[in-house]
Amino acid sequence: MSMAFEHPALFYRGDQEFLNGILPFVRHGLAKGEPVAIAVPEINLALLRLALGDDADRITLIDMSEAGRNPGRIIPGVLRRFADAHPDRHVRIVGEPIWAGRSDTEYPACAQHEALINLAFDGRAVTILCPYDVGKLDARTIADAEVTHPTIIDGDDRWASVLYDPHQVIAATNQPLPAPPADAAVCAFHSGNLADVRGFTLARSVAAGLGHDRALDAELAINELAANSIHHGPGSGILRIWPEDGHLVCEVRDEGHLTDVMVGRSPVDASRSGGRGVLLVNYLADLVRTHTVPGSTTFRTYFRVVPAR
Repeated sequence: MSMAFEHPALFYRGDQEFLNGILPFVRHGLAKGEPVAIAVPEINLALLRLALGDDADRITLIDMSEAGRNPGRIIPGVLRRFADAHPDRHVRIVGEPIWAGRSDTEYPACAQHEALINLAFDGRAVTILCPYDVGKLDARTIADAEVTHPTIIDGDDRWASVLYDPHQVIAATNQPLPAPPADAAVCAFHSGNLADVRGFTLARSVAAGLGHDRALDAELAINELAANSIHHGPGSGILRIWPEDGHLVCEVRDEGHLTDVMVGRSPVDASRSGGRGVLLVNYLADLVRTHTVPGSTTFRTYFRVVPAR
């Protein structure tokens, strides 16, 4: 069994080019008896279900617009979950994490995710094909795809990307985040007031319009981040909370330096007693953005506010 990881980008324009690029890849894998998963937005998933017919029952189908709403959870919750379930076989996955409609706030996390895939699967017998709708995505996104994917497929053409350099994108997406608004609610934290942090977060989550369960999710996520700062970082930090574009934003900043670019992206062995904090945050939040340099680390989490009916 070949242990080479493959991560091609598929450039397509419209439904037919999408199908022409995906179906042979999927059916070739099925013919070889390989496990196959498809994780794309629901509109493309419906298109593939129809085109695959009975073969769809042999494939794991995942709505990426839900499972990959936060790009930070795609590697552990979608890609690794499927690949790790078949450790002794070559695995094929179609993953479309970037689609028209992703916001400018989300995009850096999407590009970072695509770069980190190359680190997460290095040396594994896995092929992950990433479709890009070049008719709807902007030039920056397509250019970044050539940096994060070693191989590009466009129709009948296939070439090695001379721009491939995932570490360039990892560095480029580790940029200072826009300043919080001046009226953001602020809470300094340390080892003696984690209970206050939880109450502070829960009260502002409910006031911002998060439903009961999502407010509890926000409370848990911020507790995990603050606890990480206390137990694995400098011991204290600042929490800021504010509303922004239909989301509640909760930012935890401390004076530590996060050096592991894969933190929160790898499944954690159930036998281990720790290491789940950032991974849990990625599962709970609708988006996580980070910035880290010596002397400063910021985690900014977004929780979508769904208007009451």
